[in-house]
Parts: sequence; structure tokens; C-alpha cells
Amino acid sequence: MKIDLNRNTNISLPKQIYQSIADRISSGLIEKGSKLPSVRSLSKTLKVSMVTVVKAYSMLEEDNFISTIQGKGTFVQSEKIINNKNHDNDLISLDWQLSIADHLPRAQFWRQNISLTTKSQIWLSAASVHSSLLPEHLISRHISSFILKNPDILSEYGPVQGDLDLRDTITDYLKSSDISVSKNEIIITNGSQQAINLVARTFIGAGDIVVMEAPTYTAAIDVFRWQGATILSVPIDKDGMRIDLLLRLCDTYSPKLIYTIPTYHNPTGTVMSMQRRKELIDIAKNFNCLIVEDDPWREISFERNPLPTLKSMDTDGHVIYIKGFSKFLSPGCRIGTLVASGSILNRLIAAKTNSDLGSSLLTQKALLPFVQLDFMKKHLKSLNITLFNRRNLVLELLKEHMPSTVKWTSPMGGPNIWITLPSWLSAESLVFEAQNNNIAFLAGSTCYSSEPEFNHIRISFSSLEQEQLEKSIITLSKIISSFINKKNNIEDIPIV
Repeated sequence: MKIDLNRNTNISLPKQIYQSIADRISSGLIEKGSKLPSVRSLSKTLKVSMVTVVKAYSMLEEDNFISTIQGKGTFVQSEKIINNKNHDNDLISLDWQLSIADHLPRAQFWRQNISLTTKSQIWLSAASVHSSLLPEHLISRHISSFILKNPDILSEYGPVQGDLDLRDTITDYLKSSDISVSKNEIIITNGSQQAINLVARTFIGAGDIVVMEAPTYTAAIDVFRWQGATILSVPIDKDGMRIDLLLRLCDTYSPKLIYTIPTYHNPTGTVMSMQRRKELIDIAKNFNCLIVEDDPWREISFERNPLPTLKSMDTDGHVIYIKGFSKFLSPGCRIGTLVASGSILNRLIAAKTNSDLGSSLLTQKALLPFVQLDFMKKHLKSLNITLFNRRNLVLELLKEHMPSTVKWTSPMGGPNIWITLPSWLSAESLVFEAQNNNIAFLAGSTCYSSEPEFNHIRISFSSLEQEQLEKSIITLSKIISSFINKKNNIEDIPIV
């Protein structure tokens, strides 16, 4: 089992081993029932004492990730293991595959989406826009017409940096957010996820310190952990990332990169205040580090115009800006953009070359007319009205049906609502009952890089039709109410 340990951090070695194995189990990279290496074997592989591994395994067993069967070994928790059935009697065992080292520390986002093809589920967990609200028919007609008129497009490779016409159009589009860049400072990517991956692969190596919000976007954690980064978390409040705590971290450590979602944050929906945006830019200058500004949902705005982007406030090239267009135009087309300058840009272009030699030219041409500012304004105006009404519907349903001990955010933009359960109630304990009712939500613990909080749920109101949305919120509220009432009833039983 490949586990990269950082001996120059204040996180103990047992805790690092625990986190690495727990992430792999939660992600499904280590399957239920799999046999883990012995204490002696793992201590030898990691060059740590057996006591260190014992402590890590004890923590994992305490949190119900693993079970030890006397005389047989240590296994990932499963019903078979819990019932103490003989693991050795399996007809086919693939446990030997664990001896093949990989470099995937976690894959929570993959785990979240592994069953998205199950149509019977009502996906409150999907932060996407329902197909009926997207211009899919317009895009499909344009693709058909464009291919008929330009059949040679199917035999052409596009420029590594992206189609020049699309970059030119995106330049005009970004100006509406006061981001003044030239088309030569833009890279077209296969969605914003590839942009995050390119940044991580270019600038982050084992032991480099990356600062992220807690909680934050699950797939970004996966990528930076994959590169071997030491992730330090900064909690957020109603005004976004706690800059006072970030400053303390920077005084002690030397972060190479700060990843943030300042506008309609995923998963909480919060907005970083203007004062904190200015302070964050100053920190990047003073500590000579990069800021990655992920801006996926700026366009979905309900109550006022979004605050300026960090990129628009950046005068020294510290901010790498990432914008995805797929979510509110066409998820199947996978179009994103990465904006940077100077040698940072050049190195990212080199990384893009090594990654895929350039994104699909057909996809870029397909979305070109729809990224133009006039079309986007009309499309987004209609989309925002619908999603504003959906958000208000969900907030009213939560107010009517949720217990008073449950709290939630009221986002001014984006598709997500962050629900906080009583501290004793783990979201994971609700998953099975929710699945029995064909409902899927995102357990908030997956949005933490370390020391997760388990009493949060993220739901999205943009991916369902209104009738389904209403039904699922009422059902979820009933499930949560039943768990809370059950505990209250137990506490009310008099002790004789």
C-alpha cells in the first residue's frame, strides 16, 4: 500500500496513516472485505515502528472502518466480516491486488458519482442543472449543421491552448466580470476539473503545502492529495474563508498554493466578503504564493450582483482563474477555461500539451455561439428566475418540515444548500434509509481533507424537476425527523 508520509508536519504519523487508509476505504479504492497488510508488513513498508501502525489501525477500528479477526488478519468492514464469516473460504480472492502499489490517496468524487446511472434514484446530491433548463436542442442542431458544412472538422486537431475563436469570445465574456485578459492568456480545458488537475500536476509535489477551505469541493481535495500535497484547512464562516486563521498558518508554514471558491462556495453557498478578498490578495503577495480561484457558479446569482473576482483584483499574476461553462450550458461538451499570465501560463500550457495535446475542436466549435455574451445574458436570465424559485421552494419546505434543531444556509447564488444536523447525528447514518426511499444526498464529511465533520448534508435544487424536488425534500425531512424523534424518545424513558 503506497502511503506518502510527511515527517515535517505537525500531523502525527498514526494520524496520516489513518487518514490515507480511511480515504481509500471511503472512496472504494479498497473494497469492503479486503484484507489489509499485517502490522509488521506495513511498518516495514512505511519505515515506521509497529506501535505507529497499531495506533493507526486502532483508530480505524474505533471509527468502524476495519475489523480484526483473531488468527485471520485485519479486514475492511463488511457484513461478512462483521458476522465473522470465514474470509478464506471465498471462491475467488483478489486481495493479492493490494500488493500492487498505486498513487491514488483518495477518490471521493468518483465514489459519489459511481452510481449516477441509477435512474431510479432522486439525485439531491447532483450539483448540476436539469436538462430541461439547458439549451440542448439549440446546441444539438448547431452541431449537426456545423458538421454537415464543415466535415473536415472531424479530422482536425485543435491548438493545444484552445480554438482561437473560442478564446476570443471568452475574452469578451470575461470582461463582463471585469477580468481584462487577452486571448493569449486563456487555456481551454476539458471542464474545470482538468484545469484544477493541470495546476496541481504543474506546481504541486510531495510535501508541498496547499491551503484549502473546510469544507470544500471534494474533487479538488482528491487532486491535490493525489499529488502528495500536505493540505492545511481553514474553516469558513458566513463571510467565507477565515483570513485571520489563514494568516496564522502562513506565519508558521510556507504555502505554495491557496485554493478557494470565494463566490457561491461549494458546498456551503457562502460568499467571501470584499474585505477578505483584499486581504487574501495581500497574503499571496506577502508570502509569494499562488491563489487558485475556482468560479463555477458566478452566473447563478439571485439577489444581487456577485462581488468582483479575485482575478480582477490581481495586479501581480498571483491568481490562476478557473471557470467552467459545462454546468449551465452543456455538461456533455465539457468546456472550461483557465486564465493565467507570465511564466505560470507557459508552464500550464506545457502541462496541457503533456496531458492531451489539446481539447476536442468539435466540442469547442459546438459551444462557440453559446458563449457569446448576448446569448448568455438571455439564457442566464431565464435560468436564474427558475432556480431562484426552486431555491425558495426548498427553503419553504425545509422551514415547514425539518425539525427545529436542523439548520441550513440560504444561498444568494449557486445550486447548493448546506444542511447542519444536530452534532450527535451523523449524515452517514441516514444514507441507508434515504436510499430505501430512492434519495441520494451528499454527506458533508467527504468535503473535508482531514478531521471531517459528520453532521452536514449538501443538497442541490438545480438538477430535479419541481415535483421531484418537492417530494424528495419532504421525504428527507421525514427521515431526519424520525432519527431525531427516536433519540428523544430514548432519552425520555425514565431510569428505574
